[in-house]
Amino acid sequence: MTESNGSTPQQQSGSMPDWEKRFRAPRVSLPDWAEDAPHRSLFVSNATGTYELYAWDRVTGEQRQATDRANGTTDGVLSPDGEWIWWFDDKDGDEFGVWRRQPFQGGPDEEAAPGLDASYPAGLAIGRDGLTAVVGHSTDEDGSTIHLVRHGSAPVEIYRHRESAGVGDLSHDGSLIAVEHTEHGDAMHSALRVVRPDGTTVAELDDTKGGTIELGLEVLGFAPVVGDTRLLIGHQRRGRWEPLVWDVVSGEETDLGLADQLAGDLSAEWYPDGTALLVVHSFEARSELWRYELSTRRLERVETPRGTVSGATARPDGSVEYLWSSAAEPPVVRSTTGEVVLDPPGLKCPGSVPVEDVWVDSPGGRVHALVQRPVGVSGPYPTLFEIHGGPTWHDSDSFAAGPAAWLDHGYAVIRINYRGSTGYGRAWTDALKHRVGLIELEDIAAVREWAVSTGFADPERLVLTGGSWGGYLTLLGLGTQPDLWSLGIAAVPVADYVTAYHDEMEALKAMDRTLLGGTPEEVPERFAASSPLTYVDAVKAPVYISAGVNDPRCPIRQIDNYVDRLVARSAVHEVYRYDAGHGSLVVDERIKQLRLELDFAARHLGVDA
Repeated sequence: MTESNGSTPQQQSGSMPDWEKRFRAPRVSLPDWAEDAPHRSLFVSNATGTYELYAWDRVTGEQRQATDRANGTTDGVLSPDGEWIWWFDDKDGDEFGVWRRQPFQGGPDEEAAPGLDASYPAGLAIGRDGLTAVVGHSTDEDGSTIHLVRHGSAPVEIYRHRESAGVGDLSHDGSLIAVEHTEHGDAMHSALRVVRPDGTTVAELDDTKGGTIELGLEVLGFAPVVGDTRLLIGHQRRGRWEPLVWDVVSGEETDLGLADQLAGDLSAEWYPDGTALLVVHSFEARSELWRYELSTRRLERVETPRGTVSGATARPDGSVEYLWSSAAEPPVVRSTTGEVVLDPPGLKCPGSVPVEDVWVDSPGGRVHALVQRPVGVSGPYPTLFEIHGGPTWHDSDSFAAGPAAWLDHGYAVIRINYRGSTGYGRAWTDALKHRVGLIELEDIAAVREWAVSTGFADPERLVLTGGSWGGYLTLLGLGTQPDLWSLGIAAVPVADYVTAYHDEMEALKAMDRTLLGGTPEEVPERFAASSPLTYVDAVKAPVYISAGVNDPRCPIRQIDNYVDRLVARSAVHEVYRYDAGHGSLVVDERIKQLRLELDFAARHLGVDA
């Protein structure tokens, strides 16, 4: 079903537009390294035109492509001894499959957990011997299960529950297993349980008090020291995410005292010797790094440029490697030693334009928007309102090839961290549970009003667009705010909420029950109020929809239901279906999709494609 668009990686860069170069330029993820063999690393790259896993021996410098599948592979883990690469094998992006493994040096793949049927993944932790693993398993039929897998033996089930749960971490000596679970029924706020390898409980921590309080916990990792029973966790007790150290045997909780020092959300990971923490501070769409000494409680800045740190890791020598970008500058893997850790050869990624911060009053408070202006063009601009997915996520001052392409074509781009977004406190995120979809659109409409009333945006050329939850908000916005938008472009959206619920993976069913307060049969009025299908007959703007036929998150049948209603009333629309899941890992496919979107907008808005 996916067709070639005529472009190839062999094109001369001089004849290739900058927007396409940004997709084709080789890029790499932050390398993961083996705990007991830190010279061995695993990273993801699009060097072949498809995102795949690569093994990297830092001593010899050899880099080897470890996976090679038509629709790409990004889900992989390196065993602590550095001997094995575990990778998740699904079918064409449907996220349903099994774990396989291959030797780090290369060789045939083998099933990593023989005896475990295919499932959706729900966490993985590998023991230091490379032969023991704790595997999370999720299916619509069984809910969540966790198995202890020892090479040469049948998997042993150590946990089972209907609600969502997953593997958090395995202690350094393999004696303790941390589990995140939502047995209380609130899929947005997890509780923690620590068990032995036989499944017996060691400790419990539940800030939700059985689901009566909206406070979540998350596992950040066991201390990297043999016999150490300290577990680093994240909590929301002071209205935002913060780390604390929990000794799961003694029960002692050590507050880090960061509440008055850093605003915004905080996460952390251990330094390899267990004496300090690498703290990631996210605040108002940007992030930075700090080192926290546990013995002295001293907080020291780790210097990074202004922008966004998408991932960071502390190395055994005390240096920190981090993946950094800004809206204007492409991503790069840097080290605090001053070196660029990985600099893939070949085509270099062109930069884009910086963001401006805009704060707009809405019914729920001040909304943060990130605004970019096209170069060499005067306003009012044709404007793209790019709505992020998640929904519990946020747009940041980071590089994005898609918005940069629209800027190259003369559009302004506005990204909005509506209620439900992370990084602005727990109350802002949890507001998502009230009038699902509609509350986010209030914030988006407020930013639209600012853009039009200030003369920034051309009111006749306003594009509402997004993917996943952003695609859902696009379709919902076109139906509930039909006079505000000139065009809609929705990628892998929720279009018919009831059918989406019945067809989606079990973990997302649990999230929808939390958001809406029950199933479609229990609260039909809420599903109807939040479903784009309810308002499809009010849509006035031309609509473009793209969808993966194997998508388990926003399944194809519910999109077809929405499209059928557009067809019945001869509404202006186009639909593109492609052979993948919730998005594509193939560069040619991503470029083709963006070309189709740009062309659709050009034909209906009169902007050159």
